[in-house]
Amino acid sequence: MNIKSLLLGSAAALVAVSGARAADAIVVAEPEPAEYVRICDVYGAGYFYIPGTETCLKVGGYLRYDIGVGDVSGRESWDKKDAYNGISDKNDTYFKRMRAQLTFDARGETEYGTLRSFTSVYFQRDSFENSAGYSDINQAWELEHAIIQLGGLTVAYTDSLFETLTGSAGSVINDSIGVNYTPGKTHLIAYTFDAGNGFSATVGVEEGKGEDYTIDSYVPHVVAGASFTQGWGKVSGVVAYDSNWGEVAAKLRVDFNVNEALSLWVMAGYQDYDFDRAWNLGTATTLAKPSYYGVWGGDWAVWGGGKYKFTQKAALDFQLAYDDHENFGAAVGVNYALVPGFNIRPEVVYASGYERDITGAKVGGKKDGWGGYLRFQRSF
Repeated sequence: MNIKSLLLGSAAALVAVSGARAADAIVVAEPEPAEYVRICDVYGAGYFYIPGTETCLKVGGYLRYDIGVGDVSGRESWDKKDAYNGISDKNDTYFKRMRAQLTFDARGETEYGTLRSFTSVYFQRDSFENSAGYSDINQAWELEHAIIQLGGLTVAYTDSLFETLTGSAGSVINDSIGVNYTPGKTHLIAYTFDAGNGFSATVGVEEGKGEDYTIDSYVPHVVAGASFTQGWGKVSGVVAYDSNWGEVAAKLRVDFNVNEALSLWVMAGYQDYDFDRAWNLGTATTLAKPSYYGVWGGDWAVWGGGKYKFTQKAALDFQLAYDDHENFGAAVGVNYALVPGFNIRPEVVYASGYERDITGAKVGGKKDGWGGYLRFQRSF
């Protein structure tokens, strides 16, 4: 065997081995096409389909920084240096709050209508006057809203129907200044009938909130309301029954769209105010509300206000309120969108009122004060 024959034999062996290995080679599968996030425009801007489902989700929220000054919107604090030296001296100072809110809105269609869940949570740090009278910082978080809806059915922890069925109050920041209009948040179950022609009606049951107003039996608080909406505006009303105290309160509201720039509204509330209960549920100097829904002073209250749009970026908000106990509140502010998603809102407020005894008689003179508020908010 010569060198040439040896080389040819080796080459043939290598070719045979390579061919055998090629026959046994692993074939790599083609990757599946990537499933990108799809836009869902059925419910408006900002929704996307959760991958692998037909559920649309929108994530939103805001970052908000508030500054308050004055008798109404600011705070007091002992002067810390003077207190250290044994001198009792209080200073006026700022109220400040930073809040971060996150919202999750998920929707999809079913045979019974739209299935929706909405969750809102916020985290905040704010300044306050502690029990010793000194300025301090507080941290808090809250489940603000947790709502499940299917068609006309609502099961939730959210604002009371006594507030929402008449559209809360105005568009100012301090919309409860002077005269309150809402009992706050509660667990509730409600059903809404929508006729499709602008008329809707809602009936619901609520748990209430607070030691004196949370239900104390299997009998819930009951709320019913209706509204009629047209191009010119809206008429809405609500009636609520407190099952603990057997009391009824009601509100009626009318909104007017005067033109494209100006909108106005007025709202009135009525209850059969119980001075004796308000005194006993309150403190030595402050009357409490006599029922869960009776949140203003005396038998009646009235609120009014509006919005005027100067431009697409700037609007003026204003509101007045007055009740049977001669409590008064006013707020006026500007809402300016510096850029889309970032608003600056300065606001001036005024409030006045009287302390009253168990008979409703005034105790002392009128107490009043001014305040200033400034809000920076980045919404997304």
